This record gives sequence, structure tokens and C-alpha cells, in this order.
Amino acid sequence: MPFHAGLDWGGVSHAMCVIDGVDPVLVRLDVRHDSAGLADMVGRPKRVAAPAELRIAIERPGLVVDTLVEAGYPVIPVHPNVVKACRPRYHAAGGKSDPGNAFMLADILRTDGHRFRPLVPVSDDFLALRALVRGRDDLVAQRVALANQLRNLLEGFWPGAVAIFAAIDSPIALAFVGRYPTPDSASRLGEKRLASFMAQHADRGRRSPADLLARLRAAPTGLAGDAEAGAKGELAGALVAIPERLVCEIAKLSSHIEHAVAQLPDGKIVMSFPRAGRICAAQILAELGDVRERFLMQDQLAAEAGVCPVTHASGKSRGVVFRWACNKNLRLAFTCFADNSRHASAWAAAVYRKARDRGCKHPHAVRILARAWLQVLWRAWRNKALYDPQQRRAAIKITA
Repeated sequence: MPFHAGLDWGGVSHAMCVIDGVDPVLVRLDVRHDSAGLADMVGRPKRVAAPAELRIAIERPGLVVDTLVEAGYPVIPVHPNVVKACRPRYHAAGGKSDPGNAFMLADILRTDGHRFRPLVPVSDDFLALRALVRGRDDLVAQRVALANQLRNLLEGFWPGAVAIFAAIDSPIALAFVGRYPTPDSASRLGEKRLASFMAQHADRGRRSPADLLARLRAAPTGLAGDAEAGAKGELAGALVAIPERLVCEIAKLSSHIEHAVAQLPDGKIVMSFPRAGRICAAQILAELGDVRERFLMQDQLAAEAGVCPVTHASGKSRGVVFRWACNKNLRLAFTCFADNSRHASAWAAAVYRKARDRGCKHPHAVRILARAWLQVLWRAWRNKALYDPQQRRAAIKITA
């Protein structure tokens, strides 16, 4: 007799329900998120069935899932949208509780379990790469947010500090704001002092000190008073310290990621594509994983990556809309690669140009190109083969 379980994961406690299709509920658990609670969650269902015979449905990943997989239970991930769509089958009044959610997940697994596949964990090397990549992406997002905050502050009283360098979050720009936090502190800045400052910070930009000084003097003049400028200068100095450390740590993580992805056989496959690079290849590979049974068809990967639209067709009506439910990290990485590839591949440039000629905007055209690249990458990934443009008829025809 098959057994099914549902687990509703909470921040402090977790609710679990085990059913067999005959009795309403065989086991109902409410355990705390601690060592004893997780041990009870793993041990008590074994009284009903062996771990290999008890499938457990869950919505969220994390430590609980790792604990169940380590104990030998088949874990079935169920998308929250599926649970939301099934909820009216069980609660006409819209009620919601943790034990009720656990029972609902178990019953969904009983009635529709053939539609879901058990979770197959990826190797430890890929988990390490995923942790590095996602951690770096989070730090980059924080750096961008802090850079926007610093830019907003400077534009109000010291616009020259924003205009002198191309990016406010570059190391040289942050060092400049730290050294000259107010217009008054840079009032006696000349070409020699600026050249000395640039040499001190090993700036290798293409702009000469004279050009940079001209930018600084051409910027609008801030109208803040001395007291206000002094206060905002102190705030600017405080804001500079955090992005400076973030830039340093992001550089360290990038170095680790580049080394890690170069050591993986699948990393060499993704990096063989034009303009994939190491960071972008690592971002793709971290979300793709090494379990090839996860994507048996390229359409599955296209839906997961969010590079194909969703079609709504009924009778004579038909509509195509943007795909919101997808792995957004994978979509961002894949569209970034596709956008870069058109500068190194004539075939990719032609696909992008045709999409723009049809009236598609840039983001839409990039997704179309990403969908085209995905077919090639999926085959290379499945066959464990490097990308070879000479084997592609379309690429040969365009580049001939």
C-alpha cells in the first residue's frame, strides 16, 4: 500500500501528515525546528513505512529537505502555485492552518503524485558553486543599492563627485569620495594632485587628469550651505566605507567562482559558448546542476529558465503572455549570456537583429535569442560535448 506525507514548513515549528488513501490520517506531527524536533520528524514516520516507501511533499527547500533526503525519504517538491490552485478543493471558506496544509500536500501527492518527480540532490561541488554564486549575486545587489543611495546623496550637494568617474561604485570613485567628501575639500584640487591621487590608487582609466578635472568643473554647483555640506560629507564618508568593503569581497568571491567553475567538466562545456565567460557560466551552471534527468526535454529547461512565453488558448481566443513562474536566477544568467553572445557570434547577432526587425523590444529580442541558444546548450549539456560552431548549419551559413 502506498504511503504519502505532506510537510508544512514553518519558521519555528513544522507540521507533518501521513496518509495511505484508506484511513484519513495515520500520523500527524507538530515538531519544533531544533535537533530533537527534526530527529522526531525523521524517526516517527518509520513506524508506518520504510523511508523509501514514504514520499513526502513539500513547498520550500532548505535544511528540512536536506534532513529528509539524508534519511532516505523521497522528497517531492510542489510549486506554491499548484498548492494555491488546489486549495479551494479543501477549504471552501478559504481557511488555512499548518496541519491543514500538511494534509493538503499529502492528499495532492496521493491524487496527483504521478505528475511530480522526486528531488534528486546535486553533487557537493555544485552545491558549493551555487552557494558562492548566489552569495555573490546578493552582495552585488547590495552594492548597487548602496551606490544608488550614495549617488542620490552626492547629486544634491556635490554633483562633481558623481560626474568625474563613470561609475560611482568603482574603487577609484569610492576612494575619491572618501578623500574629497565635500566641494570645499576639493576646491584646491589641480591636475598634479589628481594625477598623484590616480597613481596612488593605481587607476588605469583612459581619461587623463585634465579630462577628469574638466568633468569635475563642468558639473553643476551644489547649493548646500557649509553646515549642510559638512553633515552630508560625513554621511557620504560613512556610505563609502561599506561599498568599498563589498567591492573587495565581491572580487574575492569572483576569483573563487572562476576557479571553481573551471575545475568542473560541465563548466568547460558552458564556458565553450561565445562570450559565456566564467562568472556568467558559473551562474548558469549553478542553477542548471549536474542531474541530467531533471530536464529530459529542452522545453522543460526553457520553461524553467523563463525564456519562453505562456500561451492561453481556448476556442477562438489565443494569447501569449510573459512567463512569471520560473527560476529567475537562471533567466537572468541566461539572458545576460545571450546578450553578450551577439557581440561574438554572427549567428546570434542575426537572430537578435531579426527579432528587432519584427518590432520586438530589446528585452524580448534577448529572450528570443536566449531561447535559441538554450536548444544548443541543452544538447551540449546532455551529450557532455563542448560547443563547436562548425557543426551548426545555421552558424556556418551566416559566417560563410
